[in-house]
Amino acid sequence: MRLVVVGAAGRMGRMLIKAIAATEGCTLSAAIERPGSEALGQDAGVLAGLPANGVLVSDDALAAFVEAEGVLDFTAPDATVAFAGLAAQARIVHVVGTTGMEPSHLARLEAASRHAAIIRSGNMSLGVNLLAGLVRKVAATLGTDWDIEIVEMHHRMKVDAPSGTAVLLGEAAAEGRAVPLAEHRVASRDGQVGARPPGAIGFAALRGGTVVGDHKVIFAGAGERLELSHVAEDRSLFAQGAVKAALWGRGRKPGLYAMTDVLGLDNL
Repeated sequence: MRLVVVGAAGRMGRMLIKAIAATEGCTLSAAIERPGSEALGQDAGVLAGLPANGVLVSDDALAAFVEAEGVLDFTAPDATVAFAGLAAQARIVHVVGTTGMEPSHLARLEAASRHAAIIRSGNMSLGVNLLAGLVRKVAATLGTDWDIEIVEMHHRMKVDAPSGTAVLLGEAAAEGRAVPLAEHRVASRDGQVGARPPGAIGFAALRGGTVVGDHKVIFAGAGERLELSHVAEDRSLFAQGAVKAALWGRGRKPGLYAMTDVLGLDNL
C-alpha cells in the first residue's frame, strides 16, 4: 500500500515514516511538508533517522495523493480538513490522528467521508481503545451519583487541552450514560465555582517534561472510588496503530470510521 505522510518533519511525521518502513505490506510513496519548510528537498528516510529511501520531502500534496492509496495525518485541524478535501478528490484512505478539532472541522471531515474512507481517532493505540470500551461499560453500569473525572498529562510542548485521548474517554463515558458530552463537560475549574453539578464529566490537563501520555478516568462514589488508567511509554505505538488503520481501510467504502472498527472492539 502506497502511503503519504503529511507533516513529515514533525515528531509524529518522523515516527510514521519509521513505522511504514518497519511494516510489511506498505511503502512510503511521498512525504509532505508546508511551503517554506526547511525540510523540503530532504530525503525522508534520512529525516526520520533511517537510511536514505529516495523519497524527497515535497509541498505538493495533491500530486502526492493522486499517486498514493492512503495518507497518514497527525498535523493541525486546519491542515487536516484541507488534506481531507484532497484525499476525497483522490479517493484514498485518510487516517487522522490530529487532535484539538472544533465542530466546524469535524463537519468538514464528515463531508469528505462521503467520497473517501476516513479513519479518525484521538488515540490509535489498542490499550487506549480498550480503556474507552471499559469506561463506556462502567459509566453505563454506575449511576450519576458516581462522579466522573478525567485526568491527563502530556509533555510541555503539547498545544491543545484536554488531549484528544481525554476527549475520546469523555465521549465514551457520555455514551455509557446516553448523554451528549457537550452538555455535561466541565473543562476547567478556578475560583468559587460552587458545588459539582450532578452528572458532570470533568477534565483536568497537566503539562510538563517529556511525558508521552498519561490518562486516568476516576469514578468517585460515596465512600469508594474506581480508577481506570493508561500510560503510553513510547509514541511509536501511535504511529504503528495509524499504519494498521491505513491497511485496514484499503478497499473500504467511503465513510467515517474509528479505531474501534479497525481493532474489532465494537462490542465494548
